[in-house]
Amino acid sequence: MDLALFDLDNTLLAGDSDHMWGQFLVTEGIVDGATYERENDRFYEQYKAGELDVEAYQHFTLQPLVNNPPQRMLALRERFVREHIEPIVARHAPALLESHRKRGDCLVIITATNRFVTEPIAALLGIEHLLATELEQIEGRYTGNVSGVACFQAGKIERLAEWRATQTQQFRRTCFYSDSHNDLPLLREVDQPIAVDPDATLISAAKAASWPIISLRGAEPPAFQPDVQPAR
Repeated sequence: MDLALFDLDNTLLAGDSDHMWGQFLVTEGIVDGATYERENDRFYEQYKAGELDVEAYQHFTLQPLVNNPPQRMLALRERFVREHIEPIVARHAPALLESHRKRGDCLVIITATNRFVTEPIAALLGIEHLLATELEQIEGRYTGNVSGVACFQAGKIERLAEWRATQTQQFRRTCFYSDSHNDLPLLREVDQPIAVDPDATLISAAKAASWPIISLRGAEPPAFQPDVQPAR
């Protein structure tokens, strides 16, 4: 069995669920509009620049979960996924996922976005295994802190290693699909890295390393299929 890893935001989705969740909370009046939107945009620009302080960002983005009853936030999340996430699943993502299932691969989403936001999205995509930034809870309430290592940049390597240690299945090889230069640490570790609708920095790195570059959003499905032999 092979292991197929997928980044989520701007890879399987044609947008960023984390940033969109913040915008949704502004629209719903859950947070102070002008202040929250400004900070949400500032952190997003840091992320795109590869300079995000992930702990500070999570503390910011988790405050609505801290300050509101869990049932209210769960109801909002359900509507958010239905109204805002379902329409931005990348055009060819379902077919790509199905091709890996038919190969008998183990599919895993590995994302920096927190589990509260991404758990229903993984379910929407039919992917059982989710490695996301975990959130600390005490007596069923969120504290605003991250639990363990954030699933971001090199943290993805650590989180993946922890997960693999819990699996009885031995994986022959691993491929990883991502759009972001923030994922270069893990992309350089796997057997087959694939750049998906990549940012400018990742395009340069992918071309230099002769990695496949594909789009899941174009008119035509990508022709790429993972090699049967390791790429490194």
